[in-house]
Amino acid sequence: MTSQIRMIGRERNPFVRRGVEIAADGTAHYTDLPASLLAMLQGHVQRMPDAEAVVELGGERLSYRQLWDRCAEMAGGLRASGLKHGERVAITHPAGVQWVLAYWAVMMAGGISVAVNTRLTAEEVAYVRQDAGVVRELGPDHECPKGAPYLAPDVSATSVVTIFYTSGTTGNAKGVPFTHENLLTSSRNIIDALRISAPSASDIRTLISVPLFHVTGCNTQMMVVAFLGGTAVIMPQFDREKFVSAIVEEGINFIITVPTIYALVLRMPQFQAIDRTRVRWVAYGGAPIAPTLVRELKQAFAHARMANGFGMTETTSIIAALPDEDTLEFADSVGYAVPTVDLGIVALDDDPNVGELVARGGNVTAGYWNKPEETARSFRGGWYYTGDIVRVDDHGRLFLVDRKKDIIIRGGENISSVEVEAAVLAMPEVLEAAVLAVADDVLGEKVGVVVHTGEKEISPEAIVAHCRSRLARYKVPQFVSFSSSPLPRSAAGKVLKRDLRNHVAWGREFPL
Repeated sequence: MTSQIRMIGRERNPFVRRGVEIAADGTAHYTDLPASLLAMLQGHVQRMPDAEAVVELGGERLSYRQLWDRCAEMAGGLRASGLKHGERVAITHPAGVQWVLAYWAVMMAGGISVAVNTRLTAEEVAYVRQDAGVVRELGPDHECPKGAPYLAPDVSATSVVTIFYTSGTTGNAKGVPFTHENLLTSSRNIIDALRISAPSASDIRTLISVPLFHVTGCNTQMMVVAFLGGTAVIMPQFDREKFVSAIVEEGINFIITVPTIYALVLRMPQFQAIDRTRVRWVAYGGAPIAPTLVRELKQAFAHARMANGFGMTETTSIIAALPDEDTLEFADSVGYAVPTVDLGIVALDDDPNVGELVARGGNVTAGYWNKPEETARSFRGGWYYTGDIVRVDDHGRLFLVDRKKDIIIRGGENISSVEVEAAVLAMPEVLEAAVLAVADDVLGEKVGVVVHTGEKEISPEAIVAHCRSRLARYKVPQFVSFSSSPLPRSAAGKVLKRDLRNHVAWGREFPL
């Protein structure tokens, strides 16, 4: 019931709402957004056709005019080959110019792109295809035909543009559809929260070091610079040396990535030698961050405004951000609600300041793709129930307490504990299994599993090998602990993971 929600006040929120109106249902919306993403892109083509739009390190460089023309021809080819309005097209290109071309071309054709995580197993990819109802693919082995330039008519702010898949908490991932308004609102929220500005919008240059099938790479970076008319510089694969050299060679001034990458780069002698004074905005998120790393970042990028961002796939990108002035003193906080987002807490006990976080706003999706039951559980009364347990202080700052959904975040990759547990429990020797996050200074978290086998014997090597045969590489447990007694459970029969975390002893670490 919405009456159980305690709204988090905005009285001390540093993110001022400008150009925002409140709809009849209480949801905040920007009033001055472009009519659609395509209208936004077309405006850049008309105003600054020769400005650089996309750069692939070691590959192509496209201006806004070149990007538009090539995508329009690809859209025409898609329509000529039979793609109908609203049909789904899987994108399996690696990060780079071809991924970006496919993304915009499907949009221009009136289709809906499906961003496929190329790190998934064949079985997992097949599930995504089937669930989304994919009719064709654009990838390394599936070129897009060219045709007469085409631009879909009657595109509105509420039209679905793309579907991204969550990592799932019940074994299978869930598709999250984004509309034009979702993506435009998200971009504007990030720009306002990070206070991004420049003499010319085309001066904004970001370095994308995470996959484009993640909301961080696509929505938080690529779409934000597209909104501004800036440049997206894309790394097809992460490489520490190229990351460092690109900051200087590509004139990067806007960096967002996961703490893992910062931790790796900051310790490089090459990084200490480069000129970093042009970098003006540095943000992190996607995984827990150590306060010591925040201090290192502040020292390394002394001329930059810093921020911590917090969000999830269902909210397109961030719903909260910690501003620069709070990043040192409140390094463990994920910050305040961004401009169009309302946040609330559903208390779990007598403390009204601790409970499940709920959110609403123009960037929040309306529900899951093709999953009415899951939608009904997570989207109620106009609010999205995040499943995250948070604490809020007197200023409205959020602090994560636990994950109701038991998601492990390894270097920015979301991993479902339930999915890994199911893989381990498929072994006949295993009676019980509980997957836990194991803290790591570089990756934030790694996967650990506590196993109870009763009288049967099995080696940790066998468990890891079994998981490698069933799961994507980054989901495989790197730590295995055995419990001689049954795992602790609540009266409802659920494993008490908090008790396990307090007593588990991890042994050797297995390489992935």
